[in-house]
Order: sequence, then structure tokens, then C-alpha cells
Amino acid sequence: MTSAAVIPAGRSGTSALDVARRCAEDAGRRALDGFRKPHNITVKGRGDLLTETDLAVERLVHEAIAEEFPDHGMLSEETASGAASDGWVWVVDPIDGTRNFVSGIPFFCVNIALCHDGEPVVAVTHDPNHAETYYAERGCGTFVNGEPARLRDVETVADSVLGLDLGYDDERARAMLHLAHQLFPGVQSLRVPGSAALGLAYAACGRYDIFLHHYLYPWDIAAGILLVREAGGAITTHSGGPVDIRSRTVVAGAPKAHADFLRWQDQHRDELELPEEE
Repeated sequence: MTSAAVIPAGRSGTSALDVARRCAEDAGRRALDGFRKPHNITVKGRGDLLTETDLAVERLVHEAIAEEFPDHGMLSEETASGAASDGWVWVVDPIDGTRNFVSGIPFFCVNIALCHDGEPVVAVTHDPNHAETYYAERGCGTFVNGEPARLRDVETVADSVLGLDLGYDDERARAMLHLAHQLFPGVQSLRVPGSAALGLAYAACGRYDIFLHHYLYPWDIAAGILLVREAGGAITTHSGGPVDIRSRTVVAGAPKAHADFLRWQDQHRDELELPEEE
């Protein structure tokens, strides 16, 4: 069981968390080097882009982690998406928010998690534009630049700032927009950040009281699961079930607001066109 697994240190004796933080911050500097410069862009799908900087950042992270943890697996967006999740596995998104990155919008991050048998035990989300690093280790709390993350004590959806993102599945994106239409104006405000990883990090530190997504991959969600849990937040699938790194949907945030949202969603389920869980 993951709860009994001791988090290993690297070959140099450096803790897994410190390795992840160093990798994320080095990768963030490399991403900023390529930001707002001409890009060689590969189009993977509508709005789903790949640049040479994504690949360079991913290579930097892979090499640094492999040096410290040569026996660990690697699951990442650009070059190892089919890797198994058993045992010790690093889950990496070199640039989460590539559409923002390509468009010159300063809202993207490097996302790194160490998982054991699919459960995240170390998480780092680094926002190089704002020099903010969100990090957590199992059982030790969530921190932002060394300060404990704090959720707002929000009890209702009506009092919440709600973040949501759309992903790359058009039907699920339309369903999300329909949900927002049905909900508004029964919420303080809506935000669409363009980075699922930063959306979850914001949910972990109370900037968003609720964050929703219907089309996630492991590299989007792995770090966020631990960040939200260790901050004392609630995180489930959109149907309220247990979440893991293979979950496609997520509802995360302040526990009471999260529960109130699930109640509202259940009351309006017939109107919402919610996607099936995979």
C-alpha cells in the first residue's frame, strides 16, 4: 500500500521533494527562456499544441530525475504517455498551458508528481511567471513559497469563486460551458485559466473555492490531487467518487463549497449533460 511506502531519497541523498522542486524551478527558467519568442509548433489537435520548448523542458526534467532515481518510471505528456503507473513513477507535464505559452499569455506551469502505485506522494507545481512554487509531501501539508496553503472558509457555491477549464474534447467542453451557463449568476465569479494544473494549485490555496474540469490526463491532475488533499481541501470526480491520477473529471476546493456544488449538480443533473465517467 502507498501509505506504508517510505518515500525514497535520490542517489545524492536529496529528498524526492527537493529534487522535484529543483527540477521544476530549473524547468521554469528554461520555459521562460523560450517564452514570447518564435516557436516551431506541432498541432496535435484543435488548441492542443507542442513546441520545441515543451520537448526541451521535458528532456531537462527527465534527465535530472533519472540521475537521482534511475530505477523509477516516467509518465509524461510528450514522450512517455503510455508508461505503466505501478511502483515508483514520476508524472510530468513540462508546460501545462501550452496554448497560453504560445499565445504570449503569462499563465503556464511545470507540473511534477512522484507516485507510488498510482497514488501521488510528492507534488510540485511551479509557475515561473509569478515565481510561485506550490508543493506538498504526503502527510506534511501544502505550501506556496514556504508558506502554508490556506483555503477560504466558504460554505456555498453562491459565495464561491469558481475556476473551470475546457480541455480538448469538444463535447465535454460544451457540457462544461452549459454547466457554467446553468450555474451563473449563482456564483461570485467564473475564471477559465487555461492550465488545469494551476487551476488545481489555486484550489489548494483558496484562490478558487471550487475548480472543475471534465477532460484531464495524469500529468494534469497527479500533483493537484496531493496539493488539494494536503491543504485540507476536497477533491473528487464530478460524480463525487474517489479521484486518482487516471480520473478524467475533477471537482476540487473548499470542503463545504465542494459539497454544496455536488448537491447543486445533483439537483440539476437532468439539465447538465454531464459526461460519463471513464
